[in-house]
Amino acid sequence: MDHNEFRYRRVEKQITTLIESAAIKPGDRLPSLRKLSGQLGVSISTVSQAYLELEKKGVIASRERSGFFLSPSAGRMPAPASRPRPALVPTSSSRSGLIQKVLEALGNRDLLPFGVVCPADELLPAKTLARLFSNSLRNDPARALNYAPVAGEDDLRRQLALRALEAGISVTPEEILITSGAMEGLAIALRALTKPGDNVLIQSPSYFCFLQLLENCGLRAIEIPSSGDGIDPRDVRRAIERFEIRAAILVPNFNNPDGSLTADTRKEEIVRLLGERGIPLVEDDVYGEIYFGAERSRCCKSFDDAGEVIYCSSFSKTIAPGYRVGWMIPGRHYGKALDLKTTTNICTASPNQMAIAAFLREGYFERHMRRLRGAIHNQMKALLLSLHRHFPAETRAGFPSGGAAIWVELPPDIDAVDYFFKAREAGIGLAPGPIFSTQDKYNNFIRLSCNGIWNEKMEQGVKTLGRLAEEMY
Repeated sequence: MDHNEFRYRRVEKQITTLIESAAIKPGDRLPSLRKLSGQLGVSISTVSQAYLELEKKGVIASRERSGFFLSPSAGRMPAPASRPRPALVPTSSSRSGLIQKVLEALGNRDLLPFGVVCPADELLPAKTLARLFSNSLRNDPARALNYAPVAGEDDLRRQLALRALEAGISVTPEEILITSGAMEGLAIALRALTKPGDNVLIQSPSYFCFLQLLENCGLRAIEIPSSGDGIDPRDVRRAIERFEIRAAILVPNFNNPDGSLTADTRKEEIVRLLGERGIPLVEDDVYGEIYFGAERSRCCKSFDDAGEVIYCSSFSKTIAPGYRVGWMIPGRHYGKALDLKTTTNICTASPNQMAIAAFLREGYFERHMRRLRGAIHNQMKALLLSLHRHFPAETRAGFPSGGAAIWVELPPDIDAVDYFFKAREAGIGLAPGPIFSTQDKYNNFIRLSCNGIWNEKMEQGVKTLGRLAEEMY
């Protein structure tokens, strides 16, 4: 190796070290050729050669007249190579015991919250909501302290109808039903559509509370794979041709836990396939507003002409987890859904609805969401870089284009449930892969959440998780 080659490789190594230490973050501009050559005491041609080598490897990218920038994928792990494909058979969930242990850990504020998929306290608009809440009590105390209409406060329903246009949904306020969180909406939908023993189509992996809901309703799951590209309509077709399916419950926008996004063209095809067989689709869109691209993705509901898509969402993942305010658009099942809401809890808390309606009406929501999206996106990038630094080389993790969770594939010899308990003992919360399926799958997967602003405590937490993984490997 001649001296020039040695020099540029030394420069390349120095830049790589800065990337791995998170001194340079994805999207950051690198020093100019002239500036770096002066800082390192090497020629401009040496720095140029180092930059060219890094560009070939996809670590950095050049922009005309702007210089070199660290690529968004720099230092990132490869996505999971192959996900366990679920068997296409009806299965009943029996994970309640393990799920309860995970939920207990997620609710423990003493644990580092890599398992909690909702915004950290510092990202919630607490002061603004507190002021709006107080205004509601002061300006209209009788209304705030009384039962709300069963269908929900008119003002909130109007604001949600306007908001729905962002997702491609054209709906009147009268078609919206306010719920106590999205889970109540999902429970109402399944109770309206199914009876014990029915088959329900779900993604795999799928949010563990869905599996609990199916278990509590006596329903059987037909699992179809959720890949990096979301749901494949061909898998939907195979399932509905083989089994009698009463309903589907899907998360096309940033599925929890794998963060997958189903393309709009696929959503339209899925709605068509299910509609041809008269199978209602329950769509959970709680993460739809947490996107990192230029615009929001459409919902399956936006392709629904027959009223067979029941759309559910909430504010729990965006502004107020404790307010428990969600909503659903039941389509042609509105009457049944309203009856079930009445016999479930009469109505959703009036002052909470009034405060959130004001938050939307006065323009706070979009400003808040811009900040929240940026914070979650930045934490996701920092978390992936930290995983790259501290975890075994065989670890894999995708980078979703939205949502608030990262689906991590550990080396195959690591049991995710054992890993969960060891992490809990070390003061760290996470969610083990097996709770996201009714089948014996995802035994070496974990879900890590991105819900706050990256800090040294989080970095040390990932370092501890990496050490535990190395010890179990």
